[in-house]
Amino acid sequence: MGGMPLNDMPWWRWRSNVRSALHMISDPVFQREVWQSGRPGYGDVTDAVYRLVEDTWLDNWSADKYVGTIFRDPQEAALVDVAVLRVLKILHQVGADAPASAYLDHPGWPDAVQAAREAHVLMAGADGEDPDSPPRSLEVLAIYTRSA
Repeated sequence: MGGMPLNDMPWWRWRSNVRSALHMISDPVFQREVWQSGRPGYGDVTDAVYRLVEDTWLDNWSADKYVGTIFRDPQEAALVDVAVLRVLKILHQVGADAPASAYLDHPGWPDAVQAAREAHVLMAGADGEDPDSPPRSLEVLAIYTRSA
């Protein structure tokens, strides 16, 4: 994969996916009640990590690239970069198909949660949404991102 992704998907849809991932990674109660118990409908930790980077390729470059499109300002981009780096570092250490507990018990996980929380709160607030509402299911997210 090289070069910028083609803009065949509206930026707000990418933003919704990034926000969904950060929201789940920032919420320890959700992680215990949904990820650890294996409740369906929300994907697993690995799905959330991929949602963070799959369209944006934030595993290859800085969120700075998307200031003015996905991200509203350099502060959002900077906070997202910190969260992505912390989460990807854990992903690489535990492996892509690791169970939720491998992430949640990792010594670096609380720092990843904190970084995701800071990014999530800023982005949710900028979009006029309550950062403390529970994460949306993937089905709701899909409906939300389809309804252009």
